[in-house]
Parts: sequence; structure tokens; C-alpha cells
Amino acid sequence: MNPLCRVALVGLVVFAATGIVAAQATKKKKAAPEQTTFSWVAPTADAEWAKKTLPATVKHATFKSPSMGIDVGYYIYLPPDYDSSQKRYPVVYHLHGGRPGGESKAVRLTTYVDAAIRKGIIQPTIYVFPNGGPVSWYDMSEMRNGMGETVFVKELIPHIDATYRTWGTRQGRALEGYSQGGSGTTRIMFKHPELFLSVAPGGSGYGPEKTIQDNNGYESDKLRFLPIGYNTWDLAKAYAERKDRPALNILIWDGTKCFNYEFNLKFSAYLKELGIQHEFLSIPDVPHTATGSYDVKGDEIMRHHQKTFDANRPPFAR
Repeated sequence: MNPLCRVALVGLVVFAATGIVAAQATKKKKAAPEQTTFSWVAPTADAEWAKKTLPATVKHATFKSPSMGIDVGYYIYLPPDYDSSQKRYPVVYHLHGGRPGGESKAVRLTTYVDAAIRKGIIQPTIYVFPNGGPVSWYDMSEMRNGMGETVFVKELIPHIDATYRTWGTRQGRALEGYSQGGSGTTRIMFKHPELFLSVAPGGSGYGPEKTIQDNNGYESDKLRFLPIGYNTWDLAKAYAERKDRPALNILIWDGTKCFNYEFNLKFSAYLKELGIQHEFLSIPDVPHTATGSYDVKGDEIMRHHQKTFDANRPPFAR
């Protein structure tokens, strides 16, 4: 081949390869994973999506954290008749999955809630989607502004009861969550059973929680949860041993194709050994996804809370 042609051909190949790499880089940039940086105020970045997708009564709001002195964000779904009535409503708190925290992570579930209310499947109910903190739903005392559990339990819940027309009672306050939020739900419900009656952890990471229990608080060599016993397994046992323990209406739910499913079955068996009554909902052929679980069994999960609300509805809410 003529040397000049060879040089031209090599240049063409290099140019083409560079173009392919650039195109791949551009493609990867569009499909980049969500940011891992954390903020206590983290509304969805796509306001247009939220406007088109979420019910009109979903609002993003903040409150000033007394302990941190900074704003903390949350999403709240208000029932369709909230503004046109003076009624008080029960509240379901849904704890998102993933780390770090972000209040927009599970807000899409409001579409299922709104549809269920409008169809009469459940009664009008407030749903709140909090921010779980830098290590979702754990208290990390050594980390600046790292008390995810405490901010939720001791600050957000009182704020919601003071700001919105809730029942303001344990009987009218439910807790659920998925994945990291399911694990957080389980720890919090056993630590603070006086706050909730209906609880429903889903897709929970009971495997990593077992690792924490078996390794002196270490989930990994870089992450340790203290005090010792700060895990779902030990907290369940501590709850079972309480003579004055308040009853909990527990529903554990997970998809049969979820990578956490087998450990959810193991945790259910463990609760039975401890004498902790609960229901277990298997969701056929669903992998690790909250929305996928709600597609198939969302009405049943929501009705679990509704049964508790119906059985304990106060006179002012009838």
C-alpha cells in the first residue's frame, strides 16, 4: 500500500474510534447514575416530570431542624378533600430505599395512593415521604448532621402533627418502607412501638442487618453502626423481651424474585420464634422494586394500614 494511503487510513481509523468513544461517553453521560452527594433538602430535579406525573395534592415542604439548625425536606400527599374540609386524617410515613437519603426517592408511590383513594379502596389518608439522612434511617452520631433516625422520629413527626390535620395518635400513625427503608422501618418500629400501630416493612435488607449483628456492628470495614445491637435482629429480640411492649400490626412484604426475599423469609421465621405475630405477603415474580411491588400488591399493602385505621377511628374522624 502507498505510504500516504496507509497514513490516511490509520488517521481515518483513529478518527472513527475517537468518534465511537466520544459517542459512548455521551451515551454514558445521559445514563449516569443518580448523585451520591447528600442534602437534607432534595426535591426532584425534574419539576416538569413531577408536575405531569404526581397528583396535584403532592407538595414539597421543609421544616427547620431544632437539633441541626438547618432545613429538612419532605414530600407530603394530602387527600383530594383536604382543602375543602376540616377533617383530620391518619398518616402513613413511607421510608425510601437507597443511600444517601432523599425525599424524592419514593414519591412516585403517591400515584398509587391517590388512585386507591379515588376508587374507594382506602379512605382519605395523608402520606409523608421523609429524607432519611446521609446513611438512610440510621443515627450516625460521629457524622455531622448524621442523625437520620432521630430527625425523623423526634422532629419530623411532631412537625407533621403540628402543621397538618392529623389524628396525632399512635392508632392513626403508620410506618412502611422499602429496601433500606424497610430495614429502617423494622428498626424504628421495634425501638419506638409507642409511636405506630400499623407497620409494613418491604424488601428489607435483613441480610446486611445480620452481618451487622454478627460482626460487632460492622456492615463493612468502613461502616460501623453503634451502639452494639443497632440492627433489626437484636432490636426485634429486645422488643419481644419487653413485658410492656405495645402491640404492632406487622405486615412484611417482598417480591419472590427480589434478592432480599430469602432473608425476608428467614426474618419472618425468626419473628415467629420470638413470638412476634405478623403477616407475610409474598408478591409473585416481582424483583427488587417498590413500584413493581405496588403494581401487583399495592392495594393490599395500603389496606393493611386501612384495617388498623378503621378499627381505631376516633369520634372526631368519623
